[in-house]
Amino acid sequence: MTVEVNKGPTLGIRHLQALLIFITITSVYIGRLNVGVSVVAMTNAESTNPDFPEYDWTEAEKSYILSSFFWGYIITQFLGGYLCKLFGVKNVMFWATFASGVCSAVTPLFIGWGGWATYCGIRVLMGFAQGLIFPCIHQHLARWSPPEERNRLGALSHTGIEAGNVLSMFVSGMIAKGPMGWPGISYISAGVAFASCALWFVLAANNATESRFIGEAERNYIESSLKHKENYHNTVIPIPWRAIFTSGPFLALIVARCAETWGLSTLQAEIPAYMNGVLQMDIKDNAFFSALPFLAMWIMSYVYLIFADILLSGKCLSLTAIRKTFNSIAFWLPAATLIGIGFLDVDQKNFAIVLMTLSVGFNSGATIGSSLNSIDLSPNHASILMGIVNTAANVVPIVTPLVVGQVVSDNADRSQWQIVFIISSVIFFVGNCVYLLFGTAVSQPWDAEDFLQPQPIAGLEIGERQQEKSDSKMPIS
Repeated sequence: MTVEVNKGPTLGIRHLQALLIFITITSVYIGRLNVGVSVVAMTNAESTNPDFPEYDWTEAEKSYILSSFFWGYIITQFLGGYLCKLFGVKNVMFWATFASGVCSAVTPLFIGWGGWATYCGIRVLMGFAQGLIFPCIHQHLARWSPPEERNRLGALSHTGIEAGNVLSMFVSGMIAKGPMGWPGISYISAGVAFASCALWFVLAANNATESRFIGEAERNYIESSLKHKENYHNTVIPIPWRAIFTSGPFLALIVARCAETWGLSTLQAEIPAYMNGVLQMDIKDNAFFSALPFLAMWIMSYVYLIFADILLSGKCLSLTAIRKTFNSIAFWLPAATLIGIGFLDVDQKNFAIVLMTLSVGFNSGATIGSSLNSIDLSPNHASILMGIVNTAANVVPIVTPLVVGQVVSDNADRSQWQIVFIISSVIFFVGNCVYLLFGTAVSQPWDAEDFLQPQPIAGLEIGERQQEKSDSKMPIS
C-alpha cells in the first residue's frame, strides 16, 4: 500500500507565491518593455498625441535607448543571487521592484531636461534594479515548490513575462494615443509596480516555515518533499564555483539562454519599428499588432504547460526529454518563421503579422524547455545559477539593438530587416543544437549541501573501524 501524503489545500500558499511572482514579473516587464512603443510615440507625435513634445532622435540614439536597460541589468545578476541568500528573497524583491517603479515615475520629468542621454541613464538604473529580481525568483521557486510541482508552479509564475509583453505593447499604445500621451506610459507603469510591491510585502514569505498564512499540512508537505537537513533555512551553503563553471549541462544551458534572448529581444524591441517602417502601420494599429504575437505567446504558454503536465503525470517522457522537446519547438519553428518574415513587405502585411504571431507564440515553450532548467540542475544554488545565466544571456540585448542600428539605417528598407531576421534564425538553430547534445534536467552532484565538505578517506575510515573493534575487545579495568 502507498501512504497518502497530506498536501494541504488543493490551492495553497505555494500557489499564492507563484501568483505573486507572476504579478511581480508582469509589473517589471511592463516597465522594461514599454520603451519600444514609447520611443516611437516620442519621435512621431503625429501618430499619437500632438499635444506632447516630439524629439528628433537618430536611429543610432534610439538604439542606445533600447539597449541601455541591459547595461545596468547585467551588472546586478550575481549580486541578486548573493543578496537573496543573505537577506531573503522577500526583502530583495520588494526593494528592487519599488526602485524600478521609481525609475518609471521620473522618466517624463527628466527626458525634457536631458533628452535621449538622460532617458538612457534612467533605463540603466531601472536595469540595475530589475537585475536583482530573477535570481530571487528562482530561489523562491526552489524553496516553495515540491519537486513534483516545480515545473507547473515555475511555468505558471513565468507566464508573467508574456502578460508583461502584451500589456506593455498593447496598453502603452492606447495610453500614448489618449489624453495622457506618452508620459502616461511611464506613470501607469510606475503605479502597477507600486501596487505589486504592496501585495508582495503583505503576502510573500521567504519559505514555508516563515509564512503567517500557511497551514501545518501544507508546510509539512513542502518541507518534507525538499529533503533538507535540519536548520537548512538558516544556513548559507558554500558555492562550488569550479564545479559549476566546468559543468557541461550548465554551460549548455547558458548557450541556449543566450540564443533565446537574442531572438526574442529582436522581436520585443524591434517589432514596433519594423511595423511602423516596413508595414507602414500607425502607432495605434502598431501597438495592437505588436501585442498580438505576445498574446499568442501568453496563450501558448498554458498549452505547453498542460501538455507537459500530461506527459509527466503519464510518465510518457522524462523531464529531460520534455525540456529538450519543448525547447526544440520553441527555437526551431521561430527560426523558420523569422526567415519567412524577412521576405514580406507592406503588400503582405497580414501574412507578416501571422508569421510573427506564430514565431513568438511557439517561442513560449522555452520557459519549460530551458528557462527553469537552472532549478533542475541545482535547487540549492538556483539563485546563483540564474545570476550567471542571466548575466551571460543579457549581454545579448545590449548587442542586439546596436546590431540592428548598424544594419537598419532605413526602417522602411525590407532587405535590411531581412538580414536582422536571418541572423536571429541562425542563432536560434545553433543554440538549441548545443542544448540537445549536452543539456539535462537531472540534479547535479555539486548541488549536495555537503559537496565542499572534506570527505573521509576510504583507508582511514577502515582503520578507524578496525580500531573501534579492537577497543571493544579490550578488558574493562
